[in-house]
Amino acid sequence: MTLTRQPKIRFAAIGLNHSHIYGQTRAMLDAGAELVSVYAQEDDLVADYIKAFPQARRVLDKRAILEDTTLQLVVSATIPDVRAATAMEVMRHGKDVMVDKPGVITLEELAAVRQVQAETGRIFSVCFSERFENRATEKASQLVAAGAIGRVVQTIGLGPHALRNNPRPDWFFQRKRYGGILCDIAAHQCDQFLHFTDSTRAEVVASHVGNFGNPETPELEDFGEVLLRGNGGTGFVRVDWFTPKGLGTWGDGRLTILGTEGYIELRKYIDIGGRPGGDHLFLVDGKGLQHMDCKAGALPFGPRFVHDILNRTETAMTQAHCFLATELALKAEALASNVGAFK
Repeated sequence: MTLTRQPKIRFAAIGLNHSHIYGQTRAMLDAGAELVSVYAQEDDLVADYIKAFPQARRVLDKRAILEDTTLQLVVSATIPDVRAATAMEVMRHGKDVMVDKPGVITLEELAAVRQVQAETGRIFSVCFSERFENRATEKASQLVAAGAIGRVVQTIGLGPHALRNNPRPDWFFQRKRYGGILCDIAAHQCDQFLHFTDSTRAEVVASHVGNFGNPETPELEDFGEVLLRGNGGTGFVRVDWFTPKGLGTWGDGRLTILGTEGYIELRKYIDIGGRPGGDHLFLVDGKGLQHMDCKAGALPFGPRFVHDILNRTETAMTQAHCFLATELALKAEALASNVGAFK
């Protein structure tokens, strides 16, 4: 869709505990939104955020943001176990909210957020950055929509991460605070499965988690896998914390989209075949193999989200999709068998 020039919205940030807040903020700024203020308890996190976004004014009480009637949106990357409460508080103050994934960490929290969203009519959005902030994934969306690989049959989403590429706070290793590996990382892959198979109903067929390599932090799940079935196709997900130091980036994230007339493979962050950078797309069809460098592609999520805030539409992501992707990740975690060596 083509979006015309639109009025500017004003937004603020509450909670900076994950670096994804920078991507969330940039997505809104790139869409023409105005960043006004920021609240977080941690002085160092606020200092770093204001260094990146000097237009943000620090407030010492989050009520200064919640009660500011000139703000339409709050972005948040608080610690996962308080994201649901933060989102509900924001919506009850008449504002839309975009949280980092996982948006919530229990099915009970999800039910509460659904209720508040329905009561307030506010937008509850989870920033699935592996789709919304990745140009190769956006190009794949365009190709699939154009019928480049026929009908989509299956997605295979791989989300490897590096555990020690930066310091991790204590909450990162506490399951009741981060929610488990499938609740957390696999939310991305559940979103992409629903999106590319065009599934509006889906279920978890099987799931596993484990701690195979980190006995010193027994509550950390360093491996997880899920088998999904939807009304538009099937999906397989594998996520882990085993990216070797020698790779040169935090993870070799991949997505394979199988269609009846071809397939697409994305090397999102690195091509171990030697091509520089990320945003690599490979298309295989009846005509042959194509490699597409997607670095220069557009990212429409931000402008679409601003359009939705202003016009109460669902062009960036439907509310039903947001809730279903989150629900799948939560159910996968809740149903998972522990197959790890350390329990």
